[in-house]
Amino acid sequence: MKAQAPSDPEAPEALDWQGRVLDCAACRDGVAQGLRCQAGHACVHDRYARRVDRYFQFNPEQANRLLRHPYFEVRAIAARHASVFRLSELMHDADETVRLSVALRLPQAQLRKLMNDPHREVRIRVAMRLSPAELPLMCSDPDYYVRLLVARRLPPALLIRMLRDPDREVRCAVADRLDAAELHLLADDVEIAVRQRVAERAGAALLESLAQDGAWEVRRLVALRADAALAGRLLEDEEAEVVAAARERLQELGREQTERCYG
Repeated sequence: MKAQAPSDPEAPEALDWQGRVLDCAACRDGVAQGLRCQAGHACVHDRYARRVDRYFQFNPEQANRLLRHPYFEVRAIAARHASVFRLSELMHDADETVRLSVALRLPQAQLRKLMNDPHREVRIRVAMRLSPAELPLMCSDPDYYVRLLVARRLPPALLIRMLRDPDREVRCAVADRLDAAELHLLADDVEIAVRQRVAERAGAALLESLAQDGAWEVRRLVALRADAALAGRLLEDEEAEVVAAARERLQELGREQTERCYG
């Protein structure tokens, strides 16, 4: 019996992964074996991944048996339902889609084995799940986004090893989480954006230093957080934006003083 028309009229024709018409009568993974499937809707041999996914939703117990299927979509989707004790078989699968599925479910004890996967998307998933204790092993990943995820998850005490990361966005993430006592180590960063992040978190002593920064964008942020004395000095800044910020800060401090006196 040939496959029926798809239940979804907008879905692709029901063909197998090699482009052949599906033959339900000859199938050993369908109704004849007591499994839940339907041509054009839920079929493990269909090339349309959504139908394969439905098959495993209906028959999750079949996942372990189909981890070696020749079609990568079947292996990838089977990996979502298979026993975690079988996932190690697919860690070196030829297709990155399969390894992506594995990276999402692999136990922590084995996850580090995918840290050097050749595909960035796999390493991204690893960086999202790897235990904080092992994240330092990915600090030098060749892909900036992997390192960005590491910088967002690494324990603050270990962020110091990423101070000189070659990517600006990574260093910005470091500046957002670095211990306040260590922020001065990024105060001379070549990128204005990084120094701005420092200015947003800097303490009083570091703000004094940043008030001399060569970028008005940084000095403006300093002015918005300065104490009265520093804000007063910044009223003499050569950049109008900085002067306006210093004036705004002084007004804010004045209102706070009034509230304390009369509140």
